[in-house]
Amino acid sequence: MVKLLLVYLLVTLSIALTTNATTYIVGGTSGWDISSDLESWAQNKVFNVGDTLVFQYSSSDSVCEVKRKSFKACNTSNSLNTFSNGNRTVQLTQPGKRYFISGNKLYCLGGMKLQVIVEGDASSPISSPEAQPEGNLPRTSLKAKNAPSDFSNSSEFSYGRRGSLLVAFLGFMATILWVV
Repeated sequence: MVKLLLVYLLVTLSIALTTNATTYIVGGTSGWDISSDLESWAQNKVFNVGDTLVFQYSSSDSVCEVKRKSFKACNTSNSLNTFSNGNRTVQLTQPGKRYFISGNKLYCLGGMKLQVIVEGDASSPISSPEAQPEGNLPRTSLKAKNAPSDFSNSSEFSYGRRGSLLVAFLGFMATILWVV
């Protein structure tokens, strides 16, 4: 009975490892900040349904999700969502374009805005909340003086992707060999 329970646990863990979701810290090490080059940050990234954007910013700023026309004009009067608690997680649940701007119009005009093109299957959107507050995210300064030059790579956390199928397969094979 214990072996069977362990097999079920390992199979469940293997399936969990094959999730294809990536968590992006918007702006990398600078975060959602006027000093961030958000356009360049997003340029080489492929955002997929199921991925998550984490906006980290001071409580004196905000993030507004808007439509394309408001994005171009930095207009927050018709925001789809406004987030102002300092940290916000937004799950990308459907394919298409999403637009985010700073709640401070001057910051937005200075380039503090982000356009995300979400790729994925329109027939199976993720059914989870659009955005959730993240009160437990650290509110420390994102501008480390002695940060290594390759630190920007750590602003993306990949759960799954390439290596997860190999890990799942090896775990499954180890389970089969252990049971037999």
